[in-house]
Amino acid sequence: MTAAYAFIEAERTTHNTALLCRLLRVPRSSFCAWRSGEQARQVRRAAGDALAHEITVLHVASRHTYGVPRIHAELRRLGHRVNHWGCPRVRGRAERVMRERGITGVTRRRRRGLTRPAKRGVPAGDLLGRDFTAPASGMRLVGDITFVATAEGRLYLATWLDLATREIVGYSMADHHRASLVVDALAMAVGRGRLRPGCIAHSDRGSEYTSNELRREIRRLRPWRSTGRTGSCFDNAAAESFFAVLEEEIGTRTWPDRTTARAEIFAFIETFHHRRRLRKHPKWGYLTPLETRQRHEQGHALAA
Repeated sequence: MTAAYAFIEAERTTHNTALLCRLLRVPRSSFCAWRSGEQARQVRRAAGDALAHEITVLHVASRHTYGVPRIHAELRRLGHRVNHWGCPRVRGRAERVMRERGITGVTRRRRRGLTRPAKRGVPAGDLLGRDFTAPASGMRLVGDITFVATAEGRLYLATWLDLATREIVGYSMADHHRASLVVDALAMAVGRGRLRPGCIAHSDRGSEYTSNELRREIRRLRPWRSTGRTGSCFDNAAAESFFAVLEEEIGTRTWPDRTTARAEIFAFIETFHHRRRLRKHPKWGYLTPLETRQRHEQGHALAA
């Protein structure tokens, strides 16, 4: 019916409106009502185009990775009043605009594992028990190793992730994945002053994490050592999850050299992940890791 109304509107300058309505079997009152609402429709279309532009900008800023939930959270942070994306009774404007324009987030791929159990390593007990939460920053860390492919060979990345804030508090990159890689990452976390007394450092049972070198460093730095069970990726799921995010958001491709890959990983961690990427906190809603740490520090200061 809208097409008929639009045709009549286009032809009414050369033909009688009543005649056109009779030929198309359209009540003239209905056409007049449609025509009187045209201004309101133009306003809605302009608002939709403006919203689509902002969504596109946010999607590009997220490295083309955000889906509806994080786009909606970003819009709310900018002061937009947009219907909640998950409401079963209404289709949120953000969701509708993204669907109409084909704007979608990325889908996580299954990550390639590097864990190789040590033949003579001495693992510690599991102090987390798959509880990947922490009451305050600097109390629980999880560590793991991954790699990215370059034309020069693999670039390995070891990280320690704070379970309270989801910040990468320590990381190290090299062309090998010997124990010194994870030791350097842990030393970075300690050097930043982000660890509290009695901090737990949890990992899988890979040879790098059960090595004498890491045990000596942990005894020196004083965190509690913890390892998951052999062959169970779910015992270190939080660290695995970060690497899945890293791979999906920087792209799984072969970099021209290790220097370029290193710079991209550094920028992702320090600029985008810590300061821009939103994550839903169970208590505070969507925040970046940096904002989450600031909330924890404010709460700790008030408690003191």
